[in-house]
Formats: sequence, C-alpha cells, structure tokens
Amino acid sequence: MPTPKPQPTPGDDAELRERFARAARAERPDLALLCLLVSAAGDEEAAADGIDALVDTAQIELDRLTGLLPFAPRRTPREWADALATLLGERAGFHGTAGDYERLDSSLLSAVLRRRRGLPILLSVVWLEVARRAGAPVHGVALPGHFVVGFGEPGGADQVLVDPFAGGRVLSAEDASALVSGATGTPLTPAMLHAADPVDVVLRVLGNIRAWAAGRPERGGVRLWAVELSLLLPHHPAQLRYERARLLVERGAFLAGADALEEYAALVADVEPEAARGVRDEARAARARLN
Repeated sequence: MPTPKPQPTPGDDAELRERFARAARAERPDLALLCLLVSAAGDEEAAADGIDALVDTAQIELDRLTGLLPFAPRRTPREWADALATLLGERAGFHGTAGDYERLDSSLLSAVLRRRRGLPILLSVVWLEVARRAGAPVHGVALPGHFVVGFGEPGGADQVLVDPFAGGRVLSAEDASALVSGATGTPLTPAMLHAADPVDVVLRVLGNIRAWAAGRPERGGVRLWAVELSLLLPHHPAQLRYERARLLVERGAFLAGADALEEYAALVADVEPEAARGVRDEARAARARLN
C-alpha cells in the first residue's frame, strides 16, 4: 500500500492562524470575530472571497438584525428576552433541530447566519452579538450539554435564561435543571449560571467540530484544523497536543507527527511516566514508517 501524502487543510492558512491567535489574546476577545475566523477555516463558500469579505459580510448581517429590534429606552431582562425572541426566533427564524447536529456548518457562524439554523452554542452567539449591539445586559451560559443565553445579572435573582435552539423559549429553573440532568445526570449548580468567557466559548465550538469530525474518518483534515486552532487559544487541554500528533501521523505527516509525539511525552513525563513511555514508542513507530 502506498504511503499517504500529507494533505493541506483550510486551517493551514498562515494569515488565518495569525489573526486567530492575535484575536484570542486580545485584552477583550471579540467572540464574533473569533467564531468568524473559525468559519474561515471551514466554510469554503463564505471564504471564497477571502477572510475580510467573510468577516465583513457576517458583521453587516449582525448589524442589520440589530437595527430591526424596536427601540426602547429601558427594558427588564424578561423584556429583552421577549424582544429578542420575537426578532430572532419568530421574524428571522433562528432555531435548531436534531438534524443540525449532523452538519459541520451548524458550528460555523457565517453559515448559521445564512441558514438560520445551527447548534445551540452558535445560535446563542447570534443572540449574544445582536443583544450586545442593542445594549442588552446579556451573557452566555455554558450549561453542560446545552449552551443558552442569559439576560440580567449572571446568577442573580433577575437572571432570565432563554434557549435559542428552541427559538428563544424562556427557561424556568426546572427547565434549566432538566437540561443539565439530562446531559450529565447531575443537578444544576449556581456556578453553571455564571457568564461564559468568550475564549471558553470558542474552545467549546472547536470541541464540537472535533467531535463531529472524529466520527467521520474522511474528515480528518477538519479535525486537524479544529485541534490546531484550539492550541492557539491562551488556555486549552494539554491532551489536544497528543490528539494533534496522532492526527498528523494518520494523515501521513510521519516526521512531524513523531516530533509532536515526543514533545507531548516530554510535557507529561514528570506526572505520567508510563504514559510518556508509550507515547515515545508511538513516535518511534511513526518514524519507522518513513523507511
């Protein structure tokens, strides 16, 4: 059997990586920009005219949606939730279905803005960006297994949770508890209601892409760029370095993969010496495939 040749992926674009790393390390990371740079790696249709065109088109659409929100000098958190549900859930038709979990473009903000469909976390990003532009007291809430949006003080008595995946349905405390227990089997805790950090949101978006591609071996290139963008974030699980190394080997980049395996082994050697020895064995096996 011939040795596979390493294949380029959209995420190999040096400009994209540099812009993503810079945006992730900004003093105030821009959630929409980071999600759109992820889109530039995976949304070939939107990225055909370049990164700037993709970003500008999406930002213009977010601004347009914000302009459709009726002006009100003051709104309570519940009134903000209702106003956004009317605009985004009813008039614009943003929502999700079970089938959206089977599509890569459900994790790409540019595609979600076109299709009005996506995963809970990307639909929540649309809500967050429109609400933020309108001046709403809004934040993301990273419930285990199902991302939602909060209005009001995070974790406070006036906090109102909505589910953009369900078109903006307001969630009672019992609804939120059911989402968490259904996903994890554990109860809802106050810490789960805190505002999600933008970088953590992007890491979760990329994690969804990695999980989607992991079940589709033919989409190894997608999984690789999702891992490599994750590694550009200021904080990420160390295990991602091992995942990247294995993917490089699987895609025929034996020397680069072996080097990455040895780097990971050195990283974990002090705390997991047995695991490090196994990883070094994998590195030797990868190099042997070059002979």
